[in-house]
Formats: sequence, C-alpha cells, structure tokens
Amino acid sequence: MNYQEIVKTVQDLCKGADISDYKKHLAVEVQITGEGEGVFYIEARDGKVYVEPYDYHDRDVRLITSADNFLKIANGELDPVKAFFTGKLKIDGSVDKALEFKNIVDSVNKSTEK
Repeated sequence: MNYQEIVKTVQDLCKGADISDYKKHLAVEVQITGEGEGVFYIEARDGKVYVEPYDYHDRDVRLITSADNFLKIANGELDPVKAFFTGKLKIDGSVDKALEFKNIVDSVNKSTEK
C-alpha cells in the first residue's frame, strides 16, 4: 500500500464519523514508517474528524508506526496501548493526548458500525 492509499483509507474510515460528544480539539500527526512512508494528520474538532496529507507542526502528539499497524489500530483490530507496550507504536509528545486519541478511534469505530 502506498502513502496516498493509506491516507485515503484513513479518510474513508473517518468519513461521516460522529464524535459530536467530543468538544475539545486534538491534533495527531501520524508518521508511517516502512512501506508507504509519509506523514499525515488527524484532527478532531467541532464534533468531526479531519484527515489531511500534511505535517501538523502544532500537533498535540505524534504517533510513529508502520502502515499495517496503524490501519489495524484505526480499524479497532489492534489496541494502541498494547501496540505501544509491544513496540509496534511509538509516541512522541503527550501520552495523555495519545490516550485521548484512542478514545476518539473507539468513537469513530462505534459511529461507523451503524
């Protein structure tokens, strides 16, 4: 999977996700390593999730992982906490914000199951 396909897959996963209960702002930069290497960001604001293929210099946290592991996390197939403790996911920045991101991923997965 190349970089553009990864970003498109994450955009499709988040499209129409309802996180209206989330009233804060969170900016997460995702750094994909290995195949499909690149950087994109996921931003939660105004009850919606935005995914864009750009660096986010004012980010709250950066997640560093392979495309395969990130897509498993995004799909709810891999717990990000377990991925962190097994070395499949690295966190640069606030661990609290990374845990907040986990809650957003859970909400996105619940809202898209309907």
